[in-house]
Amino acid sequence: MTLTGILREEVKAPSGVKLEFKDSTLSVSAKGTTLRREFRHPRVLMEVAGGAVRIHTEFPRRREKALLGTWTSHVRNMIHGVTTGWRYEMKVVFSHFPVKVSVKGDRVHIENFLGEKFPRGAGILGATKVQIEGDAIVLTGPDLEAVSQTAARIEQATRIRGFDPRIFQDGIYITKKAAEVG
Repeated sequence: MTLTGILREEVKAPSGVKLEFKDSTLSVSAKGTTLRREFRHPRVLMEVAGGAVRIHTEFPRRREKALLGTWTSHVRNMIHGVTTGWRYEMKVVFSHFPVKVSVKGDRVHIENFLGEKFPRGAGILGATKVQIEGDAIVLTGPDLEAVSQTAARIEQATRIRGFDPRIFQDGIYITKKAAEVG
């Protein structure tokens, strides 16, 4: 909403979600899960009042308008993450050599990819949980960025170089991105 050079956005939190903004860090808590993120910019201001996050800027330029929308999306994703969570589904595809995927500590190990001797690996970020169910990999967690970046790392770990991709379609690919149910 624009009112004489002021641009404002408001994100209301559902009941049971606790919001706290201190020293340019927003904390969103619900169901025993807390997400924190730093929001700092000299011309875009954020405040928490009455169970809602208010973001505003005066006489915004294009960059501040874009930043206001980005911050609003981040806050919505944080609220959604602590209440519902995020879920990515991946599929292990192979035609030449059977691929074995396992989780060891905070890493995903991919063995026998294209018959390679040494395993490939990808790090797991944040509070992301990785479950392997046959040829399916399910990633869940409250932080959208951690879940999506972990999925991207797994996908990149099985990238094939030097082979014809029309023939060698082996890899681990993201098949579904969604909000977790429950």
